[in-house]
Amino acid sequence: MNALRQFYLEIPVVTRAYTTVCVLTTLAVHLDLVSPLQLYFNPTLIVRKFQIWRLATTFLYFGTIGISFFFNMVFTYRYCRMLEDGSFRGRSSDFVMMFIFGGVLMTFFGIFVNLLFLGQAFTLMLVYVWSRRNPLVPMNFFGVLNFQAPYLPWVLLCCSMILGNTVWVDVIGMGVGHIYYVLEDVYPTLSNGYRLIKTPYFLKRLFNEHIERNFQAAAEDRPGGFPWGGEGQPLLPEDIAADGQDEEPANPAAPVAAAPQ
Repeated sequence: MNALRQFYLEIPVVTRAYTTVCVLTTLAVHLDLVSPLQLYFNPTLIVRKFQIWRLATTFLYFGTIGISFFFNMVFTYRYCRMLEDGSFRGRSSDFVMMFIFGGVLMTFFGIFVNLLFLGQAFTLMLVYVWSRRNPLVPMNFFGVLNFQAPYLPWVLLCCSMILGNTVWVDVIGMGVGHIYYVLEDVYPTLSNGYRLIKTPYFLKRLFNEHIERNFQAAAEDRPGGFPWGGEGQPLLPEDIAADGQDEEPANPAAPVAAAPQ
């Protein structure tokens, strides 16, 4: 039990919270504590009856306990953790912001395609973002098909089609994942691009990731004349000279540190 408890506590906080709530929700339905009819996405009941919880529970229920539920939980846990341990390491607040962004878009699209539960679409979003951020990772599908990570969402889409499942779940998950990937990883790298998805400051404080603003580094910590912590303008020669007027002459025998290129 101690080993199991230690393993559980080592799971990153966002992954641990989401997967735990998903499992507890499914167990509550299995034990007849709640009914799936109280959990599914219904815009009419949300608006007219103020059943706001349905906006969250539609992402938490993965069907009755069985093989399908097991595979969904494994996929959700695996790719959620790899994202949080990888590209979101030390940025749990940004990871939560991705959850919120994806949830809002999926809820909007879900209105038009009449999907009751969006948990599998949410998992596909996680898989898609991970696959685009790890394009060189080799994948193997049941020892039969070898491919690289960016093709994984498409392989899962084909599997859904073969099994006769609705493809709208996969399409929405991949679509929302692609929108997030473009806005977060592609557009900011363009010449006039910038980040459109910004994490609120209160989320950063919640995860103790807030950064002290308007920090001004000391002159001796600004090698090469670059204004570290400044507004991005290079220091003028007279500014550099003024910084060294009150300093003792350097020892001619002391080694001179090279300025960074």
